[in-house]
Amino acid sequence: MSNSPVYDGNGKLIKVGDDLRHIAFIMDGNGRWAKARGRSRAYGHTEGAKVFEKIVDYCGKIGIKYVTVYAFSTENWKRPKREVDKIMSLLERYIERLFERYSEYDVRVKFIGTKDGLSEKLIEKMERAEKVTEKNPRILNIALNYGSREEIVSAFNRLIQKGYVNITEEDIQKELYTASCPDPDLIVRTAGEERLSNFLLWQAAYSELYFTDTLWPDLAAEDVERAVSEYYRRTRRYGGL
Repeated sequence: MSNSPVYDGNGKLIKVGDDLRHIAFIMDGNGRWAKARGRSRAYGHTEGAKVFEKIVDYCGKIGIKYVTVYAFSTENWKRPKREVDKIMSLLERYIERLFERYSEYDVRVKFIGTKDGLSEKLIEKMERAEKVTEKNPRILNIALNYGSREEIVSAFNRLIQKGYVNITEEDIQKELYTASCPDPDLIVRTAGEERLSNFLLWQAAYSELYFTDTLWPDLAAEDVERAVSEYYRRTRRYGGL
C-alpha cells in the first residue's frame, strides 16, 4: 500500500494514495452560476448535474473508492416548488441513463437520507438503481432528502428499538446511512461557503475540509486535483501529536 499520490511527468495527478479513500462533495452554487448568466436556477441545476457525473467519473479514474454527494437536503424543501421539481426530475433522468448503461458503470449507487416526501415513482427507481448496481466495486452515496441531524436521531431510535441501553460510538456508526463506507477523508464545498450545512456531521469529525470559490457547474478535474494536493499538504493527527 502507498500513501503517496502518483503524478505523471507533467505533474498531473494519475492516482491518489491508499489513504485517500473517500471524498464528499457539497455541490453548491448552481443557482448563482445561472443567475450570473441571466438564466433560470433550473438551468443551473441542469448544468450542475452534468458536472456531477463528470466529477464522479474523474474520482474513479484517480482511484477514489467512495464518493458522497449532497444532492438535496431536508431543508431544501423550503425552496420554490418549481426548483424542487427540477432537481427531482434531473435525478430521475440520471437514474434512467444508469438503467440504459449500467453495465458500463463501476459504481454501486446508494441513496442516503429519508424517503419521506419523495414520490413512489422516484423511490421505486432509486431502489431499482441500487439493485442493478449492487455488485459494482466503487460506492457512490447520493445524499437525497438528507440531513445529518435526522440521520443521527434515526440511528439512536433504531438502537433504542433494538433494546440498546449503553450505546457506544461503534453502535451508532453501524446505524448511520453510511455504515458501509469509511468516514470521508476529504470534504469539498464549492461556491465560497465555509460550513457543513447539516452534512455528515458525525462522519466529518476528522475529515479534512476544502473550500473553493468555484461554483459547482464550473468545477473541473483540475479543481479536484487541487483539493487532493491540498489534502496531501496537511498532516492528519486525529487528536495526537
